[in-house]
Parts: sequence; C-alpha cells; structure tokens
Amino acid sequence: MVKKSFLLAALVCALPPSMAAQSAAPRITKIDPPNWWAGMSKAMLLVKGENLEGARFRLSDAHLRVERVKISSNGHWAELWLNASPSRQESVTISAKSSAGEASLPFRFEQRRAESEGFRGFSSKDVMYLIMTDRFARGGPQAAEATGERDKPRGWHGGNLEGVVEHLDYLQSLGITTVWVTPVYQNHEPQSYHGYGATDLYAVDEHYGSLADLKTLSEALHKRGMKLVLDLVPNHVGPEHPWVEDEPEPDWFHGTKAQHHAAQGEFKPLTDPHAPWRDQRDVLDGWFANVLPDMNPENPAVAQYLTQNAVWWTEEAGADGLRLDTFPYVGRAFWQGFHTTLHTLYPQLTTVGEVFNQDATITSSFAGGVTRNGVDTGLDTPFDFPTFFALRDVFAKGAPMTRLTDVWRQDALYPHPERLVPFLGNHDNRRFLSEPGADSDQMRLAFLVLLTMRGMPEIYSGDEIAMTGGEDPDNRHDFPGGFAGDAQSAFSKRTPEQSAIYDWVHGLLTIRSQIPALTTGAMQVLHAEKDVLVFARYTQGQCVMTALNRAGAPAAVEVPAEETIVSGKHSASLLLGTGTASFHGQNLHLDLPAKSGALLEIR
Repeated sequence: MVKKSFLLAALVCALPPSMAAQSAAPRITKIDPPNWWAGMSKAMLLVKGENLEGARFRLSDAHLRVERVKISSNGHWAELWLNASPSRQESVTISAKSSAGEASLPFRFEQRRAESEGFRGFSSKDVMYLIMTDRFARGGPQAAEATGERDKPRGWHGGNLEGVVEHLDYLQSLGITTVWVTPVYQNHEPQSYHGYGATDLYAVDEHYGSLADLKTLSEALHKRGMKLVLDLVPNHVGPEHPWVEDEPEPDWFHGTKAQHHAAQGEFKPLTDPHAPWRDQRDVLDGWFANVLPDMNPENPAVAQYLTQNAVWWTEEAGADGLRLDTFPYVGRAFWQGFHTTLHTLYPQLTTVGEVFNQDATITSSFAGGVTRNGVDTGLDTPFDFPTFFALRDVFAKGAPMTRLTDVWRQDALYPHPERLVPFLGNHDNRRFLSEPGADSDQMRLAFLVLLTMRGMPEIYSGDEIAMTGGEDPDNRHDFPGGFAGDAQSAFSKRTPEQSAIYDWVHGLLTIRSQIPALTTGAMQVLHAEKDVLVFARYTQGQCVMTALNRAGAPAAVEVPAEETIVSGKHSASLLLGTGTASFHGQNLHLDLPAKSGALLEIR
C-alpha cells in the first residue's frame, strides 16, 4: 500500500498542471461579497479557491441559478453571475462539484436596512470632519495599551473606530454634523495605516477594529442626528493584494506588477476634446505612485465587483455618503454606471469626489450633470480644491483677495455650486500653519471665509486646534489626548494657542447652525481688493455679511450698496469678530481693525 500510494503521488506530480488539478477535488476558501441582500439587484460572486476549473456551481435554493460562470485558467477564481436575489432573507449553500469531488460554503442573503437607519446624504447644512482613524484616538478595552509604533512617522499608531465613538461629544460640541473616516479596508502592509492600500476590500482592518465596531460608530452617529461618510477607493488596491500575483482575469488590472505605466496627475487631457489617448492613458491606466495596482473597470466583471463593493459597505454600515478617492483616475463610463446603481438603491446618498486640481474648469468637469467632456459621471459634487488653493494663496502666501473671487466667479461651471465641499486642509497637504507666511491671525480669517461661504465646509481633524505639520507624513500627527500617555488632551483642556482657534471655529459653527442664510442662502460679493473682502449670504428674509481686513493696518472701506443685496438696509449688528458697519445714503461704510474679520447681520 505504501508503494502504491507513493507511485500514485509521483504520477500526479508528473502530470501537466491541468490534468493534475482535475484529479483533486475543488476547494472554496472565500466568496466576495461575503453576503448580499434579499430583494436587491442580482449579484456577481467572486469565488476564490483551488481546483475550480471544470466545476459545476449551484445554489441550494432552486429558484436561484448561476446564469454565467467564468473560471480562471489556474482554477483559483470563479465569477458566478446569479439570475436574481431571493425575495426574503435566507441562508443558502454554494457548491462546486467536479468528477474529483465537491466543495461548498454557506452564503447569506440578509434583510436590507430600514431607510431610517442611514443613507440620508449630506448637504450645505452640514459640516464635515475628516478623521484619519489610526491617528485620532484609541478607544475600547485596549485604550491603555501602546502599539509600539507611535515613534514611527509611517507606522501604525493605534487609533481605532472605538476611539472615534468615544469622542463624538467633542465633535458634536464643536459643531460637526458629518464624520468622514479614511478607508477601513484591511491593509496588511507595514505602512498602510492610512487605509488606501487595500489587501481585502471586504474586511475591516483589525487595527481599526471590526465590522461590528463600524456599525456601532454608524449607530452612535445616527442617534445624535449626525452622519457617516465612508472613504472608498475604486481606482486601486495595495501592492500586497492577492490579485497582484494571481489575477481573476488577465486584464483585472491595467498592466501588471512587472510591466505597467506610472500614473500622472495632469487632468487637462481628460477635459480636452483634442487630446490623444497617449496623453490620457497614464491618468486612467497608470499605477498610482507607480506602486498601487490600477483596477480595470473596462472589464465588466471588475466594474461589477467595484460597484457591488460600494453597495456592500453602504448597506452594512448604513452610510450617509461616500468620499471617492482619486476620482479622475477612473473612467467616466464606470462612474456613470456606479452612480446609477447607488442612487437607484439610495436616492438620498451623497457622493463627493477627490479631484485634486486648482482649475475650476477641470474640477467642474467631473461633477454630475456635466457632459461637456463626454459621459455624465453622476457625482453629486467634487471637493472644492480651487477654493482650497485660493485660501492658501490668500492667507498664507499674500495673494490678493481677488484670487478668491476669481475662483467663485467660475461657480457657473457647476450645475450645483451649493453642493461643493470647500476646505482649508486635508490629509494630503501640509497643515495651514506650516505654510511659509501663515500665522494664527491669518488662520482665523481663513476659517471666517470657509465657514461663511457657499457650500458644505470640511475641517481636517486637528485644524480646529491649530495643529502644525509639513508634508506627508508630518501632516498626520496624532490628535493630542487621543492616546494613552499623551501629555495633554485637546479634547478637554486646550492650550491658549489651541483655544484661540478652537473658540473661533466653535463660535462660527454655532452661528452657522442658527442662521439659514449661512447654510442655504445665496452669495453675493460686495467688495474685493488686495487686503479687504466683503461678501453677503442671504435668503428672502435674512442677510448676513462677512467682512475682513488682512492688512497690518486698520481699513476704512466704502462699499456702494445701490443695486446690491444690502440696498435699502439700514443697520448692521455684530455677530462675531471685530469691526463696525453703518449705512450712509447709498453707501455701506466699514471700519475694520488690522488683521480682523467680522460677521454681521444686516437689516
């Protein structure tokens, strides 16, 4: 018997790979997505295993069929395109059977969440707060434990989802209504604390916690009337993702690890009707940073997989919105199908896309409703990068105030400029106070503009307490007080420097929440020169004016009021800041101290 077994094993090893595989039973190790929902559109299941070639797949529910199967040549992957989803929740068995044997795994069709459990979207009435989960706070039973990597600028520092939950009082007290957390995907790489290098698109990384922790965060936010925005990355995965060495299909990616193009970030060719494919290719098909494998959504299976992935995270977490990373690097046709699916399932869900460019003619071209560059992406709004760059130029680099009004003049390029998400900082840029020429006075004025202009402002965690930091990773320091052993906690007891900015932001957000003109009102620029800016926000029955003087000397400004929104008004009362305003005939007179700003109600 020993000799026969030995000879049989030797014979199998000597067979060609295809014949050897046929002699072994199928094995199923993973199914993506790990579950689906009753009554939802039919799914494509990506099965991972071994010896799947030649296998016949079936589901234990006789009403569910596999309409189409595509199996990789090495037998490691099988795409199962189902005919439907069941009308009610149920557990089924998915099996793969060949002449050599059979394998199976359970699969669950869940009941969908009630509409009241999320999916509310965000709007200009909200204020978004960006949290890099690993760098914000460590909570739960492990809160007192050190991770051992906090001394490494690119290491895992230990922040988790429980830490976010434990500091919602702080966020809500500040005036935040919407929390954006960086990707929670599994990132099994030493320096992937940021979440943008997924190694499993259907798992929460254990550093952040668990899927249950994500659901707890969502529930805690919703109980407070707050909202959750998840960060998704359809453009790429991490270099250690299993697909990189073992693709489900030969064209799962654009290129391969050994041979690919590096991504370039010049988006002009994507908006130029005369640009050749040569100039567009490396935006759409290049590997980001030359290391992150670029997904190929021109392959229908890839497009289906990525769209389903967004549905899965939205439904599982009850998300209210999605932040979409590296938006222009993915083709417009994919985004159209993606948003058609998402908005059909979740009509109120809001998406915001990262279009990292200061040119409004480029940024606006990716907004939903814009077809001047081809297919409508369906995106609810891009981030307002043009205003971000203008705020930095004006308040840190000395550009005239007209730099801002030149950007706002181009709002007509957007179907919905009121949806734009302006910001002063994010996790991809140096902190405002680390810009050469920036100081706390300029930061206060920049926040005054950000929190009273049109759109929904986003605040990068730590900017409200005047955190500093240069380029990545220096701009991603831990939030003070979020980790055991921190010398000081900005959550509860702030330094004078921290309090100066915090109190200003808190005051602005408090007023913003009380005055509809600041959240849903129209906007009119009344005056702009080198160091002075005056603009108004107004509704039918309310008018609020923002006035600021950046110069080191006081400014007396005469603003012609005739045929403006303040025409016929008679008085101005100070809501926040310093400065006075009075009406003299057809003119509005402003006295603004040096490096000061004022928010005034006009009647």
